[in-house]
Amino acid sequence: MEKNSIPKATLGRIPRYLNYLKELSCDKVPYVSATTVAKELELGEVLVRKDLSMVSGAGRPRIGYDTKMLIGQLEDCLGYNKLTLAVLVGAGRLGRALLQYDGFKRFGVKITAAFDSNDSVLGSDTKTEILPMNRFDDYCKEHSVELGIITVGENSAQEVCDQMIASGIKGIWNFAPCKLQIPDGVMLQNENLALSLCHLRNRLSQG
Repeated sequence: MEKNSIPKATLGRIPRYLNYLKELSCDKVPYVSATTVAKELELGEVLVRKDLSMVSGAGRPRIGYDTKMLIGQLEDCLGYNKLTLAVLVGAGRLGRALLQYDGFKRFGVKITAAFDSNDSVLGSDTKTEILPMNRFDDYCKEHSVELGIITVGENSAQEVCDQMIASGIKGIWNFAPCKLQIPDGVMLQNENLALSLCHLRNRLSQG
């Protein structure tokens, strides 16, 4: 099945399946069933079977899926074999925290550069070099950057978003607490950290 035909909710669960499978030893656990995956991840068995069937087809009766093969198929689905280059705009505390995180490469994403309009944060004191905004357009076009990460304040977010789109970026991961206007053909993923924390707090208070 083509990746574009896989539902967004399923794509969102695939990293969980992949992380679990990679914790297994393929030598000791050559086959794994959807029932086992569902139990370990506390998900519905029907849901897991449906998700895995979209990526790998049906498992073998009473045997399950070849663990090593399933890992490869999940990685292919997430685009591990094609590294996506990303840039980040906004080298404040949140931006720098993301730059220090090594886990993105596990999901086929590499942040190659960061940008900021504040001269005092420019340089290479982080794992990723922080460049001035006047180099942004040329850098993105020269390196064929596909993904942009926005970690600036809400007052600057739309301007940064527009600049990313003008530079050829087709996917935007937005951490600014505001709604961005994007044209057709550009993908946008919003992350509202305060809202997520609020949801968690409410669940705690109800528990």
